Amino acid sequence: MGKLVALVLLGVGLSLVGEMFSAFRERMSASREVEPVEPENCRLIEELENGSEDIDILPSGLAFISSGLKYPGLPNFAPDEPGKIFLMDLNEQNPRAQALEISGGFDKELFNPHGISIFIDKDHTVYLYVVNHPHMKSTVEIFKFEEQQRSLVYLKTIKHELLKSVNDIVVLGPEQFYATRDHYFTNSFLSLFEMILDLRWTYVLFYSPREVKVVAKGFCSANGITVSADQKYVYVADVAAKNIHIMEKHDNWDLTQLKVIQLGTLVDNLTVDPATGDILAGCHPNPMKLLIYNPEDPPGSEVLRIQNVLSEKPRVSTVYANNGSVLQGTSVASVYRGKILIGTVFHKTLYCEL
Repeated sequence: MGKLVALVLLGVGLSLVGEMFSAFRERMSASREVEPVEPENCRLIEELENGSEDIDILPSGLAFISSGLKYPGLPNFAPDEPGKIFLMDLNEQNPRAQALEISGGFDKELFNPHGISIFIDKDHTVYLYVVNHPHMKSTVEIFKFEEQQRSLVYLKTIKHELLKSVNDIVVLGPEQFYATRDHYFTNSFLSLFEMILDLRWTYVLFYSPREVKVVAKGFCSANGITVSADQKYVYVADVAAKNIHIMEKHDNWDLTQLKVIQLGTLVDNLTVDPATGDILAGCHPNPMKLLIYNPEDPPGSEVLRIQNVLSEKPRVSTVYANNGSVLQGTSVASVYRGKILIGTVFHKTLYCEL
Protein backbone atom coordinates (compact mmCIF):
# COMPACT_ATOMS: atom_id res chain seq x y z
CA MET A 1 0.00 0.00 0.00
CA GLY A 2 2.84 2.36 0.88
CA LYS A 3 4.50 1.80 -2.50
CA LEU A 4 1.19 2.50 -4.28
CA VAL A 5 0.77 5.80 -2.41
CA ALA A 6 4.36 6.74 -3.23
CA LEU A 7 3.80 6.00 -6.94
CA VAL A 8 0.59 8.03 -6.97
CA LEU A 9 2.31 10.99 -5.30
CA LEU A 10 5.22 10.70 -7.75
CA GLY A 11 2.83 10.64 -10.67
CA VAL A 12 0.95 13.69 -9.39
CA GLY A 13 4.23 15.51 -8.78
CA LEU A 14 5.54 14.77 -12.28
CA SER A 15 2.22 15.85 -13.76
CA LEU A 16 2.35 19.15 -11.91
CA VAL A 17 5.96 19.72 -12.97
CA GLY A 18 4.99 18.97 -16.57
CA GLU A 19 2.10 21.44 -16.43
CA MET A 20 4.31 24.14 -14.90
CA PHE A 21 7.01 23.62 -17.55
CA SER A 22 4.39 23.74 -20.31
CA ALA A 23 3.05 27.01 -18.88
CA PHE A 24 6.62 28.31 -18.63
CA ARG A 25 7.26 27.53 -22.31
CA GLU A 26 4.07 29.40 -23.20
CA ARG A 27 5.12 32.42 -21.13
CA MET A 28 8.53 32.30 -22.78
CA SER A 29 6.92 32.39 -26.26
CA ALA A 30 8.91 29.30 -27.23
CA SER A 31 7.41 28.94 -30.71
CA ARG A 32 6.91 32.62 -31.63
CA GLU A 33 8.40 33.95 -34.86
CA VAL A 34 8.44 37.60 -35.95
CA GLU A 35 7.58 39.27 -39.21
CA PRO A 36 10.63 41.24 -40.40
CA VAL A 37 10.58 45.01 -39.89
CA GLU A 38 13.94 46.35 -41.00
CA PRO A 39 14.80 49.97 -41.85
CA GLU A 40 16.74 50.37 -45.10
CA ASN A 41 19.74 52.36 -43.84
CA CYS A 42 21.25 49.92 -41.34
CA ARG A 43 24.72 48.46 -40.78
CA LEU A 44 26.39 46.32 -38.15
CA ILE A 45 29.10 47.95 -36.00
CA GLU A 46 32.29 45.98 -36.68
CA GLU A 47 33.94 46.70 -33.33
CA LEU A 48 31.03 45.28 -31.30
CA GLU A 49 30.93 41.51 -31.69
CA ASN A 50 30.32 40.31 -28.10
CA GLY A 51 27.17 42.09 -27.06
CA SER A 52 25.99 45.59 -26.27
CA GLU A 53 23.62 44.85 -23.41
CA ASP A 54 22.86 48.45 -22.52
CA ILE A 55 23.25 51.84 -24.21
CA ASP A 56 22.94 55.37 -22.83
CA ILE A 57 23.41 58.48 -24.97
CA LEU A 58 24.49 61.96 -23.85
CA PRO A 59 22.57 64.99 -25.17
CA SER A 60 25.70 65.71 -27.26
CA GLY A 61 25.33 62.41 -29.14
CA LEU A 62 28.08 60.44 -27.43
CA ALA A 63 26.80 56.91 -26.80
CA PHE A 64 28.12 54.67 -24.00
CA ILE A 65 27.76 50.93 -24.60
CA SER A 66 28.31 48.05 -22.16
CA SER A 67 29.72 44.95 -23.82
CA GLY A 68 30.84 41.44 -22.88
CA LEU A 69 28.20 40.51 -20.30
CA LYS A 70 28.57 37.03 -18.83
CA TYR A 71 25.20 36.02 -17.45
CA PRO A 72 24.30 32.55 -16.13
CA GLY A 73 22.38 30.47 -18.65
CA LEU A 74 22.91 32.82 -21.62
CA PRO A 75 25.36 32.44 -24.54
CA ASN A 76 28.72 34.19 -24.57
CA PHE A 77 31.10 34.13 -27.52
CA ALA A 78 34.14 35.43 -25.59
CA PRO A 79 33.98 33.84 -22.12
CA ASP A 80 37.65 34.54 -21.33
CA GLU A 81 37.62 38.22 -22.27
CA PRO A 82 36.71 40.89 -19.67
CA GLY A 83 33.85 43.23 -20.43
CA LYS A 84 34.34 46.73 -21.79
CA ILE A 85 32.64 50.09 -22.16
CA PHE A 86 32.57 51.42 -25.72
CA LEU A 87 31.94 54.94 -26.96
CA MET A 88 30.37 56.06 -30.25
CA ASP A 89 29.92 59.61 -31.55
CA LEU A 90 26.59 59.58 -33.35
CA ASN A 91 27.32 62.98 -34.91
CA GLU A 92 29.90 61.37 -37.19
CA GLN A 93 28.87 60.37 -40.69
CA ASN A 94 30.01 56.78 -40.19
CA PRO A 95 30.33 56.35 -36.42
CA ARG A 96 32.61 53.64 -35.07
CA ALA A 97 32.87 52.14 -31.59
CA GLN A 98 35.96 52.77 -29.47
CA ALA A 99 36.77 50.85 -26.27
CA LEU A 100 37.36 53.30 -23.42
CA GLU A 101 40.50 53.03 -21.33
CA ILE A 102 39.83 52.81 -17.59
CA SER A 103 42.27 54.29 -15.07
CA GLY A 104 42.24 54.72 -11.31
CA GLY A 105 43.11 51.25 -10.09
CA PHE A 106 39.99 49.46 -11.32
CA ASP A 107 40.29 45.65 -11.74
CA LYS A 108 39.52 45.41 -15.46
CA GLU A 109 40.04 41.64 -15.56
CA LEU A 110 36.92 41.13 -13.43
CA PHE A 111 34.80 43.65 -15.33
CA ASN A 112 31.41 42.14 -16.23
CA PRO A 113 29.22 45.15 -17.14
CA HIS A 114 25.44 44.96 -17.31
CA GLY A 115 23.06 47.96 -17.06
CA ILE A 116 24.47 51.50 -17.29
CA SER A 117 23.26 55.03 -16.57
CA ILE A 118 24.72 58.50 -17.18
CA PHE A 119 24.59 61.32 -14.65
CA ILE A 120 25.58 64.92 -15.51
CA ASP A 121 26.47 67.04 -12.48
CA LYS A 122 25.77 70.76 -12.06
CA ASP A 123 29.29 71.58 -13.25
CA HIS A 124 28.63 69.49 -16.43
CA THR A 125 30.92 66.67 -15.31
CA VAL A 126 29.72 63.36 -16.78
CA TYR A 127 29.62 60.26 -14.58
CA LEU A 128 28.90 56.74 -15.77
CA TYR A 129 27.33 54.26 -13.34
CA VAL A 130 27.74 50.61 -14.30
CA VAL A 131 26.16 47.47 -12.86
CA ASN A 132 29.05 45.02 -12.53
CA HIS A 133 29.11 41.29 -11.75
CA PRO A 134 32.62 40.37 -10.54
CA HIS A 135 32.62 36.71 -9.51
CA MET A 136 28.87 36.77 -10.38
CA LYS A 137 28.15 39.14 -7.49
CA SER A 138 26.51 42.56 -7.96
CA THR A 139 28.14 45.94 -7.46
CA VAL A 140 27.67 49.41 -8.92
CA GLU A 141 30.81 51.09 -10.26
CA ILE A 142 31.11 54.88 -10.59
CA PHE A 143 33.39 56.37 -13.27
CA LYS A 144 34.11 59.92 -14.35
CA PHE A 145 34.18 60.46 -18.11
CA GLU A 146 37.18 62.36 -19.48
CA GLU A 147 35.92 63.55 -22.86
CA GLN A 148 39.21 64.93 -24.20
CA GLN A 149 41.09 61.72 -23.41
CA ARG A 150 38.10 59.51 -24.34
CA SER A 151 38.59 57.56 -21.11
CA LEU A 152 36.98 56.65 -17.79
CA VAL A 153 38.43 57.30 -14.34
CA TYR A 154 37.35 54.82 -11.67
CA LEU A 155 35.99 56.56 -8.57
CA LYS A 156 34.09 54.16 -6.36
CA THR A 157 32.40 50.76 -5.92
CA ILE A 158 29.01 50.57 -4.23
CA LYS A 159 27.97 47.40 -2.40
CA HIS A 160 24.89 46.69 -0.29
CA GLU A 161 23.00 43.63 0.94
CA LEU A 162 19.95 44.69 -1.12
CA LEU A 163 22.06 45.03 -4.27
CA LYS A 164 21.72 41.40 -5.34
CA SER A 165 21.07 40.08 -8.86
CA VAL A 166 21.07 43.70 -10.05
CA ASN A 167 20.10 44.12 -13.69
CA ASP A 168 19.78 47.81 -14.45
CA ILE A 169 19.96 51.26 -12.84
CA VAL A 170 18.84 54.81 -13.51
CA VAL A 171 20.76 57.59 -11.76
CA LEU A 172 18.90 60.74 -10.66
CA GLY A 173 21.45 62.45 -8.42
CA PRO A 174 24.96 62.11 -6.98
CA GLU A 175 25.01 58.48 -5.76
CA GLN A 176 21.21 58.42 -5.90
CA PHE A 177 19.69 55.79 -8.15
CA TYR A 178 16.99 53.20 -8.64
CA ALA A 179 18.08 49.62 -9.36
CA THR A 180 16.22 46.49 -10.39
CA ARG A 181 16.66 42.99 -8.99
CA ASP A 182 15.88 40.44 -11.70
CA HIS A 183 16.03 37.23 -9.61
CA TYR A 184 15.36 36.53 -5.96
CA PHE A 185 17.69 33.52 -5.85
CA THR A 186 21.35 33.94 -6.75
CA ASN A 187 21.80 30.23 -7.51
CA SER A 188 21.30 29.72 -11.27
CA PHE A 189 19.25 26.50 -10.83
CA LEU A 190 16.97 28.07 -8.23
CA SER A 191 16.56 31.23 -10.31
CA LEU A 192 15.36 29.11 -13.25
CA PHE A 193 12.98 27.25 -10.93
CA GLU A 194 11.81 30.64 -9.67
CA MET A 195 10.82 31.64 -13.21
CA ILE A 196 9.10 28.30 -13.90
CA LEU A 197 7.01 28.72 -10.73
CA ASP A 198 6.25 32.34 -11.74
CA LEU A 199 7.28 33.65 -8.33
CA ARG A 200 6.97 37.43 -8.03
CA TRP A 201 9.65 38.16 -5.47
CA THR A 202 11.84 40.70 -7.26
CA TYR A 203 11.83 44.44 -6.70
CA VAL A 204 13.05 47.94 -7.42
CA LEU A 205 15.21 49.59 -4.77
CA PHE A 206 16.35 53.12 -4.15
CA TYR A 207 19.96 53.72 -3.12
CA SER A 208 21.57 56.81 -1.60
CA PRO A 209 24.41 57.18 0.91
CA ARG A 210 21.78 58.00 3.57
CA GLU A 211 19.05 55.51 2.74
CA VAL A 212 18.58 52.22 0.91
CA LYS A 213 15.07 50.81 0.58
CA VAL A 214 12.76 48.71 -1.57
CA VAL A 215 10.34 51.08 -3.32
CA ALA A 216 8.36 48.69 -5.55
CA LYS A 217 7.94 44.91 -5.41
CA GLY A 218 5.90 42.04 -6.77
CA PHE A 219 7.74 41.70 -10.10
CA CYS A 220 8.35 38.35 -11.74
CA SER A 221 11.71 39.62 -13.04
CA ALA A 222 12.33 43.37 -12.75
CA ASN A 223 14.67 44.26 -15.61
CA GLY A 224 15.21 47.50 -17.51
CA ILE A 225 14.50 50.79 -15.78
CA THR A 226 14.48 54.39 -16.94
CA VAL A 227 12.90 57.74 -16.11
CA SER A 228 10.76 60.25 -18.01
CA ALA A 229 12.39 63.44 -19.25
CA ASP A 230 10.77 65.49 -16.47
CA GLN A 231 11.81 62.83 -13.89
CA LYS A 232 8.23 62.54 -12.61
CA TYR A 233 7.75 58.94 -13.72
CA VAL A 234 9.85 55.80 -13.58
CA TYR A 235 9.36 53.02 -16.14
CA VAL A 236 10.17 49.43 -15.15
CA ALA A 237 10.23 46.40 -17.46
CA ASP A 238 9.07 43.09 -16.00
CA VAL A 239 10.69 40.84 -18.56
CA ALA A 240 8.98 37.52 -17.79
CA ALA A 241 5.57 39.16 -17.32
CA LYS A 242 5.89 40.84 -20.76
CA ASN A 243 4.96 44.30 -19.52
CA ILE A 244 6.10 47.77 -18.50
CA HIS A 245 5.11 49.34 -15.17
CA ILE A 246 4.51 53.09 -15.17
CA MET A 247 5.41 54.39 -11.69
CA GLU A 248 4.96 57.84 -10.20
CA LYS A 249 8.02 59.11 -8.31
CA HIS A 250 7.44 60.91 -5.00
CA ASP A 251 9.62 63.41 -3.15
CA ASN A 252 10.72 60.71 -0.66
CA TRP A 253 11.80 58.53 -3.64
CA ASP A 254 8.96 56.04 -3.14
CA LEU A 255 7.19 54.78 -6.27
CA THR A 256 3.46 54.33 -6.82
CA GLN A 257 2.19 52.23 -9.71
CA LEU A 258 -0.09 54.11 -12.10
CA LYS A 259 -0.60 51.53 -14.82
CA VAL A 260 0.83 48.45 -16.53
CA ILE A 261 1.29 48.23 -20.31
CA GLN A 262 1.10 44.66 -21.62
CA LEU A 263 3.25 44.02 -24.70
CA GLY A 264 3.03 40.30 -25.48
CA THR A 265 6.81 39.99 -25.79
CA LEU A 266 9.59 39.74 -23.19
CA VAL A 267 10.79 43.27 -22.42
CA ASP A 268 14.46 43.90 -21.59
CA ASN A 269 15.97 47.39 -21.36
CA LEU A 270 14.05 50.65 -21.74
CA THR A 271 15.12 54.06 -23.02
CA VAL A 272 13.24 57.31 -23.61
CA ASP A 273 13.30 59.20 -26.89
CA PRO A 274 14.40 62.71 -25.77
CA ALA A 275 12.54 64.34 -28.66
CA THR A 276 9.13 62.73 -28.07
CA GLY A 277 9.09 61.14 -24.61
CA ASP A 278 8.24 57.77 -26.18
CA ILE A 279 9.58 54.58 -24.60
CA LEU A 280 11.81 52.36 -26.72
CA ALA A 281 11.96 48.74 -25.57
CA GLY A 282 14.48 46.09 -26.57
CA CYS A 283 12.56 42.81 -26.57
CA HIS A 284 13.04 39.04 -26.86
CA PRO A 285 10.29 37.59 -29.08
CA ASN A 286 11.31 33.94 -28.44
CA PRO A 287 13.57 33.80 -25.35
CA MET A 288 13.57 30.00 -25.07
CA LYS A 289 16.02 30.20 -27.97
CA LEU A 290 18.27 32.27 -25.69
CA LEU A 291 18.15 29.67 -22.92
CA ILE A 292 18.65 26.78 -25.36
CA TYR A 293 20.94 28.36 -27.94
CA ASN A 294 21.18 26.81 -31.41
CA PRO A 295 23.14 28.81 -34.02
CA GLU A 296 21.06 27.10 -36.73
CA ASP A 297 17.85 28.42 -35.13
CA PRO A 298 18.93 31.57 -33.28
CA PRO A 299 16.83 33.87 -31.08
CA GLY A 300 15.20 36.79 -32.84
CA SER A 301 15.18 40.50 -32.09
CA GLU A 302 12.45 43.06 -31.61
CA VAL A 303 12.29 46.78 -30.81
CA LEU A 304 9.00 48.43 -29.85
CA ARG A 305 8.07 52.08 -29.53
CA ILE A 306 5.39 53.00 -26.97
CA GLN A 307 3.75 56.39 -27.59
CA ASN A 308 1.35 58.35 -25.36
CA VAL A 309 2.58 56.40 -22.36
CA LEU A 310 0.35 58.11 -19.81
CA SER A 311 -2.83 57.99 -21.90
CA GLU A 312 -5.59 55.41 -21.54
CA LYS A 313 -4.56 53.79 -24.81
CA PRO A 314 -0.79 53.95 -25.43
CA ARG A 315 0.17 53.22 -29.02
CA VAL A 316 2.64 50.38 -29.56
CA SER A 317 4.48 50.01 -32.87
CA THR A 318 7.36 47.87 -34.12
CA VAL A 319 10.53 49.76 -35.00
CA TYR A 320 12.66 46.70 -35.78
CA ALA A 321 12.14 42.94 -35.97
CA ASN A 322 14.41 40.19 -37.24
CA ASN A 323 14.33 36.40 -36.91
CA GLY A 324 18.00 36.20 -35.87
CA SER A 325 19.56 36.23 -39.33
CA VAL A 326 21.00 39.70 -38.66
CA LEU A 327 20.63 40.38 -34.94
CA GLN A 328 20.18 37.92 -32.08
CA GLY A 329 18.82 38.63 -28.60
CA THR A 330 18.08 42.35 -28.70
CA SER A 331 18.29 43.94 -25.26
CA VAL A 332 18.13 47.70 -25.89
CA ALA A 333 17.47 50.43 -28.44
CA SER A 334 18.39 54.08 -28.04
CA VAL A 335 17.78 57.00 -30.41
CA TYR A 336 19.49 60.30 -31.21
CA ARG A 337 18.33 62.74 -33.90
CA GLY A 338 16.82 60.20 -36.28
CA LYS A 339 19.48 57.57 -35.61
CA ILE A 340 19.06 54.39 -33.58
CA LEU A 341 21.49 52.00 -31.93
CA ILE A 342 20.14 48.50 -31.28
CA GLY A 343 22.13 46.38 -28.83
CA THR A 344 22.10 42.71 -27.88
CA VAL A 345 22.91 40.57 -24.85
CA PHE A 346 25.75 38.63 -26.51
CA HIS A 347 25.61 39.23 -30.27
CA LYS A 348 26.19 42.23 -32.56
CA THR A 349 25.07 45.87 -32.63
CA LEU A 350 23.00 47.54 -35.36
CA TYR A 351 23.13 51.22 -36.33
CA CYS A 352 20.27 52.61 -38.43
CA GLU A 353 19.22 55.98 -39.81
CA LEU A 354 15.47 56.20 -39.49
